[in-house]
Order: sequence, then structure tokens, then C-alpha cells
Amino acid sequence: MSHDTRPLVLHVVYRFDTGGLENGVVNLINHMPTHAYRHAVLALTEVTSFRYRIQHEDVECIALEKPPGHGLWLYPKLFKLFKQLRPAVVHTRNLAALEVQLPAWAAGVPVRIHGEHGRDVGDLDGSNLKLQRVRRLYRPFVHHYVALSKDLAAYLQTAVHVPRARMTLACNGVNTSRFFPASHSAESLDGCPFDPSTHWLLGTVGRMARVKDQVTLAKAFILALSHAPELRETLRLVMVGDGPLRAEAQALLDEAGLADLAWLPGERDDVPQIMRALHCYVLPSLAEGISNTILEAMASGLPVLATDVGGNAELVDAPKTGILVPAAEPESMAQAIINLARQPGLARTMGEAGKARVDERFSLPAMIKTYQDLYDQELSLRSKRLAQTSRAAASTNQGQH
Repeated sequence: MSHDTRPLVLHVVYRFDTGGLENGVVNLINHMPTHAYRHAVLALTEVTSFRYRIQHEDVECIALEKPPGHGLWLYPKLFKLFKQLRPAVVHTRNLAALEVQLPAWAAGVPVRIHGEHGRDVGDLDGSNLKLQRVRRLYRPFVHHYVALSKDLAAYLQTAVHVPRARMTLACNGVNTSRFFPASHSAESLDGCPFDPSTHWLLGTVGRMARVKDQVTLAKAFILALSHAPELRETLRLVMVGDGPLRAEAQALLDEAGLADLAWLPGERDDVPQIMRALHCYVLPSLAEGISNTILEAMASGLPVLATDVGGNAELVDAPKTGILVPAAEPESMAQAIINLARQPGLARTMGEAGKARVDERFSLPAMIKTYQDLYDQELSLRSKRLAQTSRAAASTNQGQH
């Protein structure tokens, strides 16, 4: 690759596996014009088969197999790696990858960018002072920040003290060539025991971790059928994904005697087809940045029922394209489920409005342009400053002679 003059962007994540953040990286790599930049992915822990979503064969994926905890002992290895790869841009994402900014600075990487994509269960509202201090500690090594929502941008400004001039708001974009509405009615789905032509499918897709809180959705489903028993004939629950909450959600449904009305198949790689089989999409998260799955659901023509956290309200134009409810409140979610299931026509209208909103405001080309412009801008700025420094040094030397 030594003959390739395109600048290298090294995308740094904690783990390169199925997830919204990682899906955004894949979309960026796959759709950015190939003449502009070349790309590599560095995972501090592992790279899974998710790497095969990348469509370009020249993208190297590197896994460091880092154990839990601070990676100070990895700094010499990272320094050596940066010197070998010579990236023009190191782009870290979320707190778990932020520590890489220090060895990137030490290795003289020209442009260092950090993106905040969302919060985890340990800091749902951004009030954790320790994590604020950690972010402030690394702030001098970061040239520019990317916030995926207005909520995260406000956090960076107020809690981390990042100047607005050093920050770009970059909402996710959705690939509408993969995510689009079913041609007529919801499509059948391989392996699913329910028939979309006779059942009304309520579904969610994502890793089943505490911050995503699928347990609240399971509880809401149980409550909805308790409050509106007539819906047992049609209402069905689909929860796609794997993780620690899967067994807990399944146990709740089993205990309520509703296991035959719910399907929890684990992780699947046919998310566009899953979306086209649903009638309503639910995101029960405790915290979010800008949710890829909400955008994918809207692009697929689905109404969205989501918790009112993070950037969800920036995506869901309630009540036009969906419904927002408080987080961790199964009763509120149950009432919203009942309202939508009882009014399928209203749900369809919401879905159509959501599709129009995605087409207008959350296109993939717009997202790609934002990132490409940012990389161009930061590289140009560093180049100009380097030239100014060189001229100043030359002028000083001449004056001494």
C-alpha cells in the first residue's frame, strides 16, 4: 500500500461487532468516495465476522485483544502501529477508545478526531463526574470532536468544556437502498413463527444489554395483553439480538404464559428483512445517541415507539412519526402499544411520515459528506499550521544569521 497516496483514516473502536456505532463505521467506509481516503479499523478488543460487512478488500481490520481496564501497557504497541501505518486521521469513538488519542498524539498523527455516539448504563444522564474528568484529561490531545446528537453536543460543551468551534454535529444517515418499506404489506420472515398477514408484529433489534433495556419491552408486552386481552389474537412480539438480557426477557415471557406469542431468535444478519416483516418498531433504551435502528425502521416505513432519551426525540417527530415514552416505565409503553395495535391505520400513517422524514433529513449521502468535509477541513488546517510553523522557523534562522 506504500504507493497509495490517499490519506489513511484509522477508525478506532472498542470492539468491532454488531452494533449501531459499528454499523455507522461500515456505512462510512463503504460509501465514502474511494478516491478520497483509504480506511482501516482498529479494535482494542476483537474483530468479529461483522468485518465482512465492509465491501472494500483493501480495508485492514486489526484486533489488539485488550483485557478489561486501562490500556496503558498497550501504548508502546499503539505507538509502533501508528508509526507503521502512518494514518493521516485517527478517529476514535466513545469513551472506551478515547485513551488511544494519547499514543496517537505521541506518534505525531496529523489529525485526531473523537466521536461521542451515546452513553452506557454507567452514565445514563452524563452526570458521572469521574467520566467527565477522564474526558477532560484527554481533551488536549483531540483536535476535533463529533457529536451524534444535540444532547451529546451540549454535554461536550458544558461537562467536558469543548469549545463549539472544535465540534461537529453529525447525525447518522441510513442506507435507503437496504432499508425500504415492504412493497405492499409486511413481508414474511424466514424462521419466524408468525404470519404478518394475520398477526400485528411489534419488534426490536439490537444487542440485548442493560442499556438497551429489552426487559422493559417484555414487561410492557405482558401488561398490554393483560389490559387488552382481545389483542392476544393478533399482537406478537419479536426481539432480535443476543446478550445478557435475552434469557431474562425470555424467562419473563415464559412465566407470564406468553412464550408462544413472542419470538427471540438471537442475533441475525437479515435486519432489513426483519424490518419489512414488522408493523411497529420499539426502542426501549435507557440511553441513546442517534439510533441507527430508529432510522432504519423509519426508512422501512415503520412507526416508532421509543423512550424519550438522548437523541431519540431528534429522530421521532412525536406524534407524527411515532410515540415517545419515559424510559424504564413498562406501563407507559404498554399503553402506547395498545394504542398503536388498536389503530393499525394510524400506525401506517406514522410509518409513512417517518419514511418521508428520513428521506428529507437523514440521508446517507449527507452523513458521508459531513465526515468527508470534516476530514478535508482538519487535514487542510493542520497542513496550513505546519507550513506557518516551518516559515516562522526559517525566518528565525535567517534572523540569527
